[in-house]
Amino acid sequence: MNMDLVLITGMSGSGKSVALHALEDAGYYCVDNLPPELLLSFVALEHQHGAKRVAIAMDVRSATSLPLVPAQLAELCRQDVRIKPLFLDSTTDTLVRRYSETRRLHPLSRPDVPDQRRALVEAIELERQLLSVMREQAHVIDTSLLRASQLQGYVKALISAPTSQMSLVFESFSFKRGIPTDADFVFDVRMLPNPHYEPELRALTGRDEPVAQFLLKQAEVAQMQQHIAQFLNHWLDALARDHRSYVTVGIGCTGGQHRSVFLVEQLALAFAKRWTTLKRHRELDDR
Repeated sequence: MNMDLVLITGMSGSGKSVALHALEDAGYYCVDNLPPELLLSFVALEHQHGAKRVAIAMDVRSATSLPLVPAQLAELCRQDVRIKPLFLDSTTDTLVRRYSETRRLHPLSRPDVPDQRRALVEAIELERQLLSVMREQAHVIDTSLLRASQLQGYVKALISAPTSQMSLVFESFSFKRGIPTDADFVFDVRMLPNPHYEPELRALTGRDEPVAQFLLKQAEVAQMQQHIAQFLNHWLDALARDHRSYVTVGIGCTGGQHRSVFLVEQLALAFAKRWTTLKRHRELDDR
């Protein structure tokens, strides 16, 4: 079956509608909140209609039938459907804030509970439990600190990556704004020499040549890059054998502007010789 299928699941309020819009812009036929019981028949119908790229969103409103999905995806794989499962996640505090701002009810909320904030937190934690299996089998995107345009860009980059091999996602971030929850591995590079303290470099980023030249002269930076590369080279083949589609490597520094950005650029360039690599700069993208 010659078809690309993107399956989007995730926490309510994490941006599934934004992701679907990005896929629609990329030429996918998109369906929101498809009941899992209809997945196989829907894909078969779209194949009959000649559809090549389909995106489906499922959420906790279908909680009772979500356990059917893993077996259905396995069946679609046997039919040679190329599947990319994405799971959108956010911190509980972020989701509470978003619901408070929009005044929408969470699908699992109980309106009869007097303490609505507590009821919302309990609904979110229940949702995490119900979706835990789906999360484990998908590529996770932490949308807690992402603008809509950033999320759209990330989704488009992910779907453009080949499905034939594992992809590496290198992501720079600022520890001051929190560790991205979608990272499989996190490396702390805050102990490295900081270009922030060089007046002529402070306003630049790790993608700018003067910053790159400054960091290339630091022995500790080269050693850190070597150690990260050695770790990944040791384990990536095992992760690929475990049928992982994506591995996200977070590189964090204080501000997410210089050191982490530089190392993401360097590592992505080095690993692109063997793996499909993607880059994210959480604090810089779409500035």
